[in-house]
Amino acid sequence: MSTTEGKADAAAVEEMARSATAWCAMHGLVVGDRADPRSGTVPGVGLVHAPISLLPSRLPESFWSQACELAPLFNELVDRVSLDGDFLQDSLSKTRQVDDFTSRLLDIHRKMMDANKEENIRLGLHRSDYMLDSETNSLLQIELNTISVSFPGLCSIVTELHRTLINQYGNLLCLDAKRVPGNDASRQFAKALAKAWDEFNVDSAVVMMIVQPEERNMYDQYWLVKYLRESHGITTIRKTLSEVEAEGQVLLDGTLVVNGRKVAVVYFRAGYTPNDYPSEAEWSARLLMEQSSAVKCPSISYHLVGTKKIQQELAKPNVLERFLENKEEIAKLRQCFAGLWSLDDKEVVKSAIENPDLFVLKPQREGGGNNIYGLDVREALIRLKKEGGDALSAYILMQRIFPKASLASLVRGGFCHEALTVSELGIYGAYLRNKDKVIINDKCGYLMRTKVSSSDEGGVAAGFAVLDSLYLTDKVIGPVTCLILLGKSGKK
Repeated sequence: MSTTEGKADAAAVEEMARSATAWCAMHGLVVGDRADPRSGTVPGVGLVHAPISLLPSRLPESFWSQACELAPLFNELVDRVSLDGDFLQDSLSKTRQVDDFTSRLLDIHRKMMDANKEENIRLGLHRSDYMLDSETNSLLQIELNTISVSFPGLCSIVTELHRTLINQYGNLLCLDAKRVPGNDASRQFAKALAKAWDEFNVDSAVVMMIVQPEERNMYDQYWLVKYLRESHGITTIRKTLSEVEAEGQVLLDGTLVVNGRKVAVVYFRAGYTPNDYPSEAEWSARLLMEQSSAVKCPSISYHLVGTKKIQQELAKPNVLERFLENKEEIAKLRQCFAGLWSLDDKEVVKSAIENPDLFVLKPQREGGGNNIYGLDVREALIRLKKEGGDALSAYILMQRIFPKASLASLVRGGFCHEALTVSELGIYGAYLRNKDKVIINDKCGYLMRTKVSSSDEGGVAAGFAVLDSLYLTDKVIGPVTCLILLGKSGKK
């Protein structure tokens, strides 16, 4: 395989892409094909390789270490904030006036507060997302996800794929596979779920995964099912919210029973968007599970800690000190905070209208495709100001982060194309506590997503990005793929 000066050998790149997609099919790096109507409901039908970057993206090792070090701090912060019910209710009080979804979540949370419901066993599987800002050369947090964090299964395999390609095409790439950090997210998530199951201590109980009626990302989820069964001997059942409402009950002692099976752990891979609650049945199911003694991942309070409004509140001066004591840890958390503002701040709103490209307008939504950028920020803010009242409370403003764009090769649906891209790093974290005893508090793998630089949104499942992995360097150079496709040598 040869390269011409300044240009890729198209045949070499094509061969590498074909090897990559074949490897994906052979190793379960797959998603449901949207072209097949049954691909989201029938396992094994209508599969296509997951969208991927052909080779990993570079990141300075210092920023990787910083992100990993932050994971346990955010885990602990989520738990501390979750215990302050009044803070959650008060911080979201205005949002609930204009956002029915947040209001319904708060209603369930308030019922648990009024009943003095305590979650002795608390399990969190989180992901904190970051971008490297080229303006300040600093790692800044995009958001903290506390419910249904996706791709722990598939991202683990992407790391293996990239290591395989580097070893297979070593004579062309001049790269070291050892520079791609290991990624054990799927096994670590399964281990945390299993530990929570152990703490619940009912041998006949199951882990119940809450899923959407149509889920083309089911294979990411099935990796956790596999490891729970093979490594821990635990059975997993998959249920939609409507199925839980139809088949579930809470016994007098608090035990959750669904279709005759006792449930030890409820693991949510749905329930984060209003679309998951098309009727009252789904809300009844959510309340039923919250009222039970089963371990919820997440509980309603953990879910609320992950809202955009709470993220913005925690970024205010002196708020972290309400929940944490260690000044050094507080400083580390605050260092990664991007600018976050309530729309009650008239000066910031004015600045955003005048300079909309410097801000992102975020609603209280998860799942990708919801944020507002560019000139749309100005239009939305002007409209919201005219509406008056509490309309502004449904959103927060965030400093726009400007990562450096670099050339990379993206593979989707069997086609490989070169594009200017930017990347987003997510660090998974697991936290398990039983009363005063912290059983797990650690990072557990990572998710790298790469997208074309012209795209504002970044969700893989939403169709905006591809799965990627990391190549650790001493300094910023850009994605590995850019070095290959331009026919340049890649220094280790």
